[in-house]
Amino acid sequence: MYPFFFDPTMIVIIPALMIAFYAQYKVKNTFNKYDEIQVNNNLSGAEAARKILLNNNLDNVEIRRTDGKLSDHYDPKNKTLNLSSEVYNNSSISAVGVAAHEVGHAIQDKEDYRPLSLRASLVPAANIGSSFGLPLAIFGFFIRADFLIMTGFVLFSAAFLFHLVTLPVEFNASNRAISNLKRTNLLTDQEIKGAKKVLKAAAFTYVATTLVALANMLRILLLAGLGDD
Repeated sequence: MYPFFFDPTMIVIIPALMIAFYAQYKVKNTFNKYDEIQVNNNLSGAEAARKILLNNNLDNVEIRRTDGKLSDHYDPKNKTLNLSSEVYNNSSISAVGVAAHEVGHAIQDKEDYRPLSLRASLVPAANIGSSFGLPLAIFGFFIRADFLIMTGFVLFSAAFLFHLVTLPVEFNASNRAISNLKRTNLLTDQEIKGAKKVLKAAAFTYVATTLVALANMLRILLLAGLGDD
């Protein structure tokens, strides 16, 4: 028996959370480092994104400035490339690299890249799973209700699957970004190296988030086992 409100599986999540915290530190540190280095052609993130879009016959994609730090994203529903102010306006290696990455998602959309559409289809279930799956399982553990624990597991599995599918989507977008930056000669070879470091650091955050989700899946399974004790 365990005291009420004591979750013995918390030890499982601690290593994953430490990796996630490090990943956040790494991406911020790397972005800030290369955000201080201006590109030779003085193109802003928005200008570089427009050039890559046009080079890929994506003149129908609108580029918008959005609020929030590192809130950059591509919206396949309304075909908009949403860039944070620090990326939209700046002419740094970080800004151009991140902007090119988001264009990579637009190219994926144009080419019907299957993992991108699969991820989009998982969003509703993933939102429900991430919000209610783990709390439901923990509540089921405390009241000794195995059905609630397993229901939580099923719900949370959708969130985990979303994170898992996100990995190839993000890695592929970064590869497309670097490929297009080289092909369009928007960055020098030295600047390309910096952009790669920025995008690798960003990709690591997705790996870390997936590890946290996996650890929570394991926690729910452990809760199911402990609930039988």
